[in-house]
Amino acid sequence: MANNSRNRRKEVSVPTPFEQARDEMFQQVIRCGVPQATPEHQEEWFNETMTYLEDRYHELTKEELTELRTLGLRFSQPPKSRIESEPVDAATAA
Repeated sequence: MANNSRNRRKEVSVPTPFEQARDEMFQQVIRCGVPQATPEHQEEWFNETMTYLEDRYHELTKEELTELRTLGLRFSQPPKSRIESEPVDAATAA
């Protein structure tokens, strides 16, 4: 009866308008080089892009558009560097 699990088709979920808009925005952030832009250009880019996404995905609520902008701004920030942790010596470990 192990064959039953192999023969089952996986349900393909259709992305929501929010997921489609998010993915499209992330692709454009990378394609347009937004992370390398100055903060002023980033602001201008996001203003124009959010207007475009609002027109393209009219199903999105104001809250979803705000969340999209927040996600995009976070995605556009340079990666945070990891702080090198110093090795713990025997005196502080005890």
